[in-house]
Amino acid sequence: MSKMYESALKNKVPKAKRVDFVLEKHGDQRIDPYYWLNQRENPEVIRYLEEENAYREAVTQHLRPFEQALYEEMTAKIKQTDMSVPYYYNGYYYLTRYEAGKEYPVYSRKKGDLSALEKVLLDVNELAAPYQYYDIGSKSMSPDNRILAYGEDCVSRRLYTLRFKNVETGEMLEDVLKETTGAAVWSADSKVVFYSRKDPGTLRPYVIMRHIIGTAQAEDEVVYEEKDDTFNVYVYKTRTDEYSVIGAVATLTTEYRILPSNEPYGQFSVFQPRERKHEYDIIHDGDRWLVRTNWEAENFRLMATPDGKTARSNWEEVLPHHPTQFLEDVDAFRDFLVITRRVDGIEKLQIRPKNGRAPWYIDFGEELYSAYVGTNPEYNITTLRIGYTSYTTPSTTYDYEVFTKQMVLLKQQEIVGDFDKELYESKRIWVPARDGVEIPLSLVYKKGWEQDGQHPLLLYGYGSYGHSLDPYFSIARLSLLDRGVAYAVAHIRGGQELGRQWYENGKLLKKQNTFNDFIDCGEYLLKHQFAAPGQLYAMGGSAGGLLMGAVLNQRPELWGGVVAAVPFVDVVTTMLDDSIPLTTGEYDEWGNPNDPVYYLYMLSYSPYDQVKAQKYPPLLVTTGLHDSQVQYWEPAKWVAKLRDTKTDAHPLLLYCDMETGHGGASGRFKQYKDVAMEYAFLLDLAGVKG
Repeated sequence: MSKMYESALKNKVPKAKRVDFVLEKHGDQRIDPYYWLNQRENPEVIRYLEEENAYREAVTQHLRPFEQALYEEMTAKIKQTDMSVPYYYNGYYYLTRYEAGKEYPVYSRKKGDLSALEKVLLDVNELAAPYQYYDIGSKSMSPDNRILAYGEDCVSRRLYTLRFKNVETGEMLEDVLKETTGAAVWSADSKVVFYSRKDPGTLRPYVIMRHIIGTAQAEDEVVYEEKDDTFNVYVYKTRTDEYSVIGAVATLTTEYRILPSNEPYGQFSVFQPRERKHEYDIIHDGDRWLVRTNWEAENFRLMATPDGKTARSNWEEVLPHHPTQFLEDVDAFRDFLVITRRVDGIEKLQIRPKNGRAPWYIDFGEELYSAYVGTNPEYNITTLRIGYTSYTTPSTTYDYEVFTKQMVLLKQQEIVGDFDKELYESKRIWVPARDGVEIPLSLVYKKGWEQDGQHPLLLYGYGSYGHSLDPYFSIARLSLLDRGVAYAVAHIRGGQELGRQWYENGKLLKKQNTFNDFIDCGEYLLKHQFAAPGQLYAMGGSAGGLLMGAVLNQRPELWGGVVAAVPFVDVVTTMLDDSIPLTTGEYDEWGNPNDPVYYLYMLSYSPYDQVKAQKYPPLLVTTGLHDSQVQYWEPAKWVAKLRDTKTDAHPLLLYCDMETGHGGASGRFKQYKDVAMEYAFLLDLAGVKG
């Protein structure tokens, strides 16, 4: 038995005070004794969170050397001095490099040739020095190559301040734009930027502003305000550099407005007016626009329309709808298109030349992989930058010569030490769910691992927002695989791996499918001896934390231990509170509980509301005090209620990072501290050491 059990019994368990708060809706009353924990500035709340942190420290004190060893093991595999593959844009090569022992990148460029003198644009290590948390959002250089705009978040609330630097003189401009998304779009004359401003309460980006360089933010002009609070707005520039585009996006509906980049004081015009459940993207392609749309096409199709004739009556089909393949993305270049289709759950890249030559898919030689269009900022290219990774292949960058089909390896992430990808193996399993649907499940392990019911296995899941869990390489994951732990990913409904219906069948009033699929995958892994009895572990974060909460309530005996990271667990209360971030924009994902049908359905699976007097497995819950996506009080309340209700003595631990938010620590190495803590917790439960 893990020492955690003994330590959990020895140490005084934190006890949040109960203050019954009545929540009433549709004639239904819920008593929430921990509602008061949402008072972020209340010293008593801070004291409780600190008590939970101290309790976790005490219970896992014996793991501190192991955590440190795991952290050092992970970070030792990272090349200390490293540099990205340079990309070319507007006369300069842009680079990102890391220096030994430093947490943050240095951004620089070279004019015209890679042998030219390097000019440092931003040394993020210097910028981050005064802060516990620091993140650079997006960066954008003015067309005249003189001024760099960049976003800065020093709190981890994803509320960025835009700053401007004259990279020729090193001078910081007086322009400071607060409460933004961190992205700026330049006009062609380098005198104006457009940016999206956020509501500081809900954090919803709701308005697009026009800022003239050299003026105060108070003088900025609103160019578009989104009145519908279920929509977010953003602004970007087309790859052709000819247009600025405003996007208004809800879960099921999109709308775009366009403006020529050389007319920054003009009015944006609507591309195609919004219609409920019509989603489309627009891609400028020379003298035409391409439109990726789900209009009469569940898995999306590709249309084209002449520049200046954007109304749907002018659209002509380029690629028809496919009943089983999801049209994920479209990239347009002068001489060819790149079509990203999801086929049997894997994203595949298809090249479609404009010269009439037959299209083809790029062959990467692996069954399970992720390939994607990399950094290609210029339109007039014939060499395509591609990114590639798999469960066993580190992040790799290629240049693909489109018309000769030659693939040139530019860089593969270097794993310091004796890493050999041939020592690891991955495969795809199809798991029959209770309703007969087959769920794809990915498995990766170190060769020598056997399907004999003798080994621990960690099952990961998400299953929301149509977000697909694509294969990727993880340095941290090696610390599990090398210790004989297999790692599995359940591609459950609610994601979009198998097309739009895969998403539709795991949301709203079909959300229970997501939880059933994960449970069915867990049962399959145990039944077919992929995991030892009592050694099937589960992990998920954010909406995947909701998944963890639901499967814990519904099938607690399946799991030997669970990590729930920044979990969305108080579904009903949060979705009834439109004053906090994300709520209004997510009615189409979870439903609007102001409707009694959705209220009752949410209530049936909401992890906080469904906590029962039953035995739960060991559980580690993480959160951040400044989390902008899932407020810290959700996991805090959940842990408090579990403590008060569950009937077992298994370890229940809450870690609240008092300095960060949803994404955890900033910095290149700090993130591995949290991963080491989570892995040490699971490995200790599995009896795996060293």
